[in-house]
Amino acid sequence: MAANEAERQLAGRVALVSGGATGIGAAICAELGRQGAAVAVNYIGDPAPAEEVVRRLTEEGARAQAFQFDVSQEEQVQSGVSAVAESLGPVDLLVNNAGVESFHRLTELELSAWQQVIGVNLTGPFLLSREVARRLLADGRGGVIVNITSVHERIPWEGYAHYCASKGGLKLFSETIAKELAPHGFRVVSVAPGAIETPINRGVLADPAQSAAVRAEIPLGRWGRPEEIARVVAWLAGPQADYITGTTVFVDGGMTLYPRFL
Repeated sequence: MAANEAERQLAGRVALVSGGATGIGAAICAELGRQGAAVAVNYIGDPAPAEEVVRRLTEEGARAQAFQFDVSQEEQVQSGVSAVAESLGPVDLLVNNAGVESFHRLTELELSAWQQVIGVNLTGPFLLSREVARRLLADGRGGVIVNITSVHERIPWEGYAHYCASKGGLKLFSETIAKELAPHGFRVVSVAPGAIETPINRGVLADPAQSAAVRAEIPLGRWGRPEEIARVVAWLAGPQADYITGTTVFVDGGMTLYPRFL
């Protein structure tokens, strides 16, 4: 296989990346586009970051378009996936990346905060996975679903019970649908990032003491970068990973090996 063919191993694929406007999601969109996929950049709120991701992808020769819808709302997911199919083609590569978090001790955790995190982090992947699978199965086609979990699918995190519940739930959701969909030509895999330099971690990164405390729990001794997650996602989505399904790949610098997490 020629080098340029290897680099574009996702040519002909249509990818939908939820929460694709910033952070890890934006890096995933960039890498999938670089490897030949048409990319639907899902976002909610301010369209400017998503439009910037699309602009960069287009400049690099990829087909890309931004789509605004709330992944936690069933009707919006259905109409959003339909809009992607009409504009770019049927989605056969879904990356469930959208995620939110907020700090609340259990006794101070309001139902509304719980529902928001579970809605985006767990209900969203369910709704999107179901919609994409329904369409592909109806067409007699398979596909790939990559769910972005977290080291907190395994590691408890005080003050973030709702977040950990969502990521632990997403782990078993992924494994279950992987087994269910495998006979139909689907692969479902999870990628679990550790501490990554993204906007959601801006506050910790800006505090030398907090940032150093995190680094102390990472055997490789540094924070990860969004593009390091993106490269793993793209590889798992491609033909070189055809025999991988129903498992989680941790991209965490060894954080889950730290003694207090074993």
